[in-house]
Order: sequence, then C-alpha cells, then structure tokens
Amino acid sequence: MSETTLGGSAGPVARLALETTLLVHGVPGGGAMALARELSALAMAHGARPVLMGVLGGRVVCGLSEAELEVMLAQARGGVADGVLKLNTSSLGAALAQGRTGATTVSTTVELAHGAGVRVFATGGIGGVHRGLGERLDISTDLLALSRFPVAVVTAGCKSILDVSATRELLETLGVPVIGWRTERFPAFYRRDGGEGVDARFDDMGALARYVRHELARSGRGVVICNPIPAEDELREEDWRGWLAAAEARARRGGAAGRGVTPAVLAALHEVSGGATLAANVALVKDNVRVGAALARGISGV
Repeated sequence: MSETTLGGSAGPVARLALETTLLVHGVPGGGAMALARELSALAMAHGARPVLMGVLGGRVVCGLSEAELEVMLAQARGGVADGVLKLNTSSLGAALAQGRTGATTVSTTVELAHGAGVRVFATGGIGGVHRGLGERLDISTDLLALSRFPVAVVTAGCKSILDVSATRELLETLGVPVIGWRTERFPAFYRRDGGEGVDARFDDMGALARYVRHELARSGRGVVICNPIPAEDELREEDWRGWLAAAEARARRGGAAGRGVTPAVLAALHEVSGGATLAANVALVKDNVRVGAALARGISGV
C-alpha cells in the first residue's frame, strides 16, 4: 500500500476527516493498522480522500501517512515512555507546546478539520453528558466543539453509556442541528433508537449535501448527521443492559475516575461481551465512513 493511502495528496478532491483515538486507544492488539487501511479504502471507494488527524512530536498532521500512524501505534504499545496522549481541545495546545504525541478525539478532530478546510468528519459516536451529572459535572468537549467549528460530523449518535436525553437537549441548547440520515430518531451508538428525535430527516444525499453546505456557511457551527448502526449489527437491548452493568461494576472496582471512566467502561464492555461491542463499534464506524464520504463528495460537487 502506498504512503498516500491514509491521507496523502493523491485521490479524489473531496476530503473526509478521520480520528486517531479509535485506532490508537480503541482497537486492541494489532488490529489498528488493518482497520485504518480498511477505513481509508472505504472512503476512497465512495469518492473521498481520507484525512487522518494526529499530533506527532508536537506537530499537527492533517493526513497521517501509514508510516506516521505506525510510529504513533508503536509509541502506544510502549515503545516510548510517555506513550500517546488522548487529546481533546483543552489539552491540544499544551501537547503542541511540549512536543508530545497524541491521538485526536472527536473534539480535536473537529477543530483540526476546520483549520484544514475539511468540512466532513466520520466517527463512531460523539461524547455527551454523563449520567449522574448532579454528582459530578462531566460533559464532553465534543459538544462545545460542535458549537464552535463548522464541520459536519457523521455519527451513530452519542455513546450508549451516556445520558442520551440530556446530550440531545444540550445539543439543542448550543444551537447544533441534529439531522437524521434516513431516520427520525437520535441513535445511541449500539442502539438505533436512543429515545429522542432529530431536527429534520433527509433521505436523499444530494439534498443533504446542499443543506449541510449552506448550514455550515450560514451558522458557523457544526452539524450532527445521525446515521444509526446498521440493523444487522445492532445489539439486543437485553444483552446491552447486562453487559453495561457488568462493565460499569468492573470499572468501579478498578478505581476508574474522571476522564478515565469512559475508556475503562468501554474496554470492560469489549471483554464482558466477548468482543460483541467491539464488532458493533467497527461496523458502525465503517458505515459512517461510507455515508461521510458520500456527503463530502456531495458538498464538494465532485
């Protein structure tokens, strides 16, 4: 595979931003590079050049090559003592100033995509309002980034471990449109219906692209494009609830707190579900890349 595959200069004009946190911190074992290649190939097959975001030695890279991603993965595996940071918008500046290496979360990818002129970003699920907000203020920077940077984020809704209703409400408060791609429901990652609605539904990609192009320019804010997990990959409700309870208990026993709670619960979920949640995660990300690439192509008029 050529060095341009993960975001070089060759290929279609339309561009699609991709994050590195999923690859560096979300995929166990040696599956990260294979997934990166597959996502890149999917984007290009659907008409968009992938732009994989990352920070290497204090340098922002909008379009990591395969070799650069391998450097990051090697550090994450323990090749470098400091490892690879998980960067959000609040920690990005310090990482740049200190020459650190970091993987981009949703909020950081949105910020970097905007700076690079990339208008569409495909991810798995966005962050949001954590449950038990009255006990501890914990709201993802993803939501604020969406209100600050005009980038369309194709997502399977917010992560299922969050307070879905509160997340949907805060998006409305921040003035971020929530649009359903062939759905009228706000999804919750592993589940196609998170119990809330969307602001509008689009069933035609051309119409969606025209709307997004105009809305980004009109408002200067981001747009959430909800693309539910494919029906065949959705987890059964009873399975999901049981796995979540077990994963949360395991995270508590492990002493997870603050920013460490979400990754601890997600990692435990993959274990207690026998890999079912990871398989669902990968399936929905692939589908979001397909939709995101088509949207990027539509916006660019390619």
